[in-house]
Amino acid sequence: MKYAFLVAWREYAENAKTKGFWIGIFLLPAILFLSIQVPIWLEQKATPIRYFVLVDQSGQFSAAVESGLERAYQKRVLESLRDYARKNSTPVAKPAAAVAGPSPWDAFHEANPDSVEAFIRNGGKDAFLERLRPHLKAGAPAFKEPRRLYQAVKLPGGIDPESDLASLARDLKPYLAGERNLEAAGEQVALSAAILIPSNIESHIIRPRDFTHPESRITDAASLAPSSIQYWSINASETRLRDEIERTVNTEIRRREYLARGMDCAAIRQVEQTYAPFASLNPKKEKGKQAVSATDAVKQWAPSGFVYLLWMSIWVIIQMLLTNTIEEKSNRIIEVLLSSVTPGELMMGKLLGIAAIGLTMVGAWMLALFGILSWKAGGASDLALQLLTILKGSNLVLLFSVYFLLGYLMFAGFILSIGSVCNTLKEAQSYMGALTMVMMVPLLTMTFIPKDPNGPLARLLSWIPLYTPFTMMNRAAADPPLFDLIGTLVLLLASAGLALWMAGKVFRIGILRTGQPPKVIEMLRWATRRER
Repeated sequence: MKYAFLVAWREYAENAKTKGFWIGIFLLPAILFLSIQVPIWLEQKATPIRYFVLVDQSGQFSAAVESGLERAYQKRVLESLRDYARKNSTPVAKPAAAVAGPSPWDAFHEANPDSVEAFIRNGGKDAFLERLRPHLKAGAPAFKEPRRLYQAVKLPGGIDPESDLASLARDLKPYLAGERNLEAAGEQVALSAAILIPSNIESHIIRPRDFTHPESRITDAASLAPSSIQYWSINASETRLRDEIERTVNTEIRRREYLARGMDCAAIRQVEQTYAPFASLNPKKEKGKQAVSATDAVKQWAPSGFVYLLWMSIWVIIQMLLTNTIEEKSNRIIEVLLSSVTPGELMMGKLLGIAAIGLTMVGAWMLALFGILSWKAGGASDLALQLLTILKGSNLVLLFSVYFLLGYLMFAGFILSIGSVCNTLKEAQSYMGALTMVMMVPLLTMTFIPKDPNGPLARLLSWIPLYTPFTMMNRAAADPPLFDLIGTLVLLLASAGLALWMAGKVFRIGILRTGQPPKVIEMLRWATRRER
């Protein structure tokens, strides 16, 4: 056993010196950090301002659109203020407590329509910051207001706003297509969208009783009636401006409809805000804590991330084991090593050395995961805070470690068998192709298992040793039956032991073998042949 540990130390030291090892150590934390930070950065910094023109020939909706876009912007300001308060206020000064005062401020926990209205009504950003100021940490940076994503601009000179919509669209086409720019705030900017509202839009509003109305059967842009509100843009993927304007216009139309029918708009709004409370409860949680929170929903899907990490870590490590074995065999280093150790000691040393490399990488990834989530949990990422809470309050990391080790040992048995009979990586490709197809199943079912974690498919895959680590990891958040948890763990342990025992017999025969690699049937005969 002493020589096996010496071989293991040699494997560990040699692999720890490679660039691939250090790239693997730092690549995943970098990806994790960027996956959290880049969307925030893109939203705050890189999203360009979308300039648009609004031509309202009816004269009825331009003010409503302007007001609606302003409310949408104030909602973003409120969200930014909440993040700023959470990040820079003292522990007792949560956003609601920081804005101490009458009840309207208590509605600022979330940026919903009611809290946004209260926010605007009670003074907006300046009032919020004034009441937050006594609770800010020393040296807190000044609040930076988010950029406006949409900016209305005037029609380019020479275009008549009173001309028909077809002429307007024709005149604006060069600007929308990027062939010409228009001026805004003394700069030349590109036009992103044009909203054209016809003068007779009121007579073409679709009401429930107008089910035969021609506009109600519009199915594509080519069949747009001249009396429809037209939204022109070449960027079909950016729909937020269109959605916001459509929602604002329709809200204004309904408000006027209420007034025309003699209805009280304030009373109707109160009625629309009347609802029955609906609570999602989990019967497995302790009494008084059965309510399902946003963190519980994230927890249900968190194991899927661990499944991918488990798959990737096992795949990277067994590839490393295969490469090392074949390279040493092709370079005749194996023959030198076998002059000092037995094939069993050599195989065990390789197994332990690469396992240590894998545990080092996984340990570094776990530390980076906790570090990055702890860092970002205090900022603008609610998801980071939820993930950190889940990791600290669950056994996901422990289960991941167990399934990684046992999954590695089982698959390492297959890899050592393949590496011992192949002289080049090219010869190993046919075997690895079949193994890759087998290992693709956990990835293909990764998003389905959390939806039915104790269903027939999940339980079936759990009892197939090749898929046990991945499937049981994916079921971890659903509290699988104790029989499944213990039974599959025992089966996986036995399968890993059997795989290594059979690999040892193949390794001993194949490691010094040259020539054409044997067929799988022949390798199975070696593995099951009784010793004399």
